[in-house]
Amino acid sequence: MRKSLLFAISSIVLLSLFAISSVNAVSALEEPKIFVKKKADVTGDNKKDTILLKGVSFEENSAYLKAVLLETITSHGQKLTIKLPGGYDPELTLKDLNHDGIKDMFVGIPTGGSGGLSNYFLYTMKYGVASNLTVPDPLQVTSQFEDGYKASITLDQTGKTYTFDLSSRKADYERLGLYQDGKLNEPTELMVQPYGLLEPVKLESGEYGLKGIQRVSGAYQADAIASVVSHWVYKDGKWVLSKTYVKKTGTQKERKGIFHWRSKEK
Repeated sequence: MRKSLLFAISSIVLLSLFAISSVNAVSALEEPKIFVKKKADVTGDNKKDTILLKGVSFEENSAYLKAVLLETITSHGQKLTIKLPGGYDPELTLKDLNHDGIKDMFVGIPTGGSGGLSNYFLYTMKYGVASNLTVPDPLQVTSQFEDGYKASITLDQTGKTYTFDLSSRKADYERLGLYQDGKLNEPTELMVQPYGLLEPVKLESGEYGLKGIQRVSGAYQADAIASVVSHWVYKDGKWVLSKTYVKKTGTQKERKGIFHWRSKEK
């Protein structure tokens, strides 16, 4: 009887210790890691605030973050936290993108994968109130292969069409069954990605805006054909396209030109 009682007590103690260690492990896992720490006035009171970009790991030793936290501690000690989607190695840039004289918080979070894509977010903390300024949507692009080992890209916002000679890839395209003797076997669209890169840049006007790059691929992701570049400026509470151009990619023989288009807006 005494041995049974001692065994029961020992089992309870071991289970308790295991439960405590498990709780501590989960707590450590849930503890956000600081990726970026900056000090700047983001509220407009001419005093420096503390901005932290944190991440919560999906599991131990995993590079993937199940959540990203954008945290602002104002000069008065007020804490404002915005929860963002997960990803890898988040980045933070402070620039006045809405032109109100106060720096805004621009966050990029890579999603991982072969596409090289990221999610982007833009917030202002003016007067200690969090407000989502949003980011511009990627350009709408209509694209397709054409007979004669060619491809065309049309930017819906501008109506401009760009044609690419891909005859240097005909052996690959024939092997894949995309073409037969230069004739397209069936209508096939190109692969147009969302922003592979969106970043704050100084525009020709001297103001800061955003520059986006969208990759256009052909028969497969690595079959790069072009990059669609767009410049955006924030005006009257919305993003306005100020400049765009299509840049050829691919082999050196194919990279012969850069097509430009500029809006008439000033």
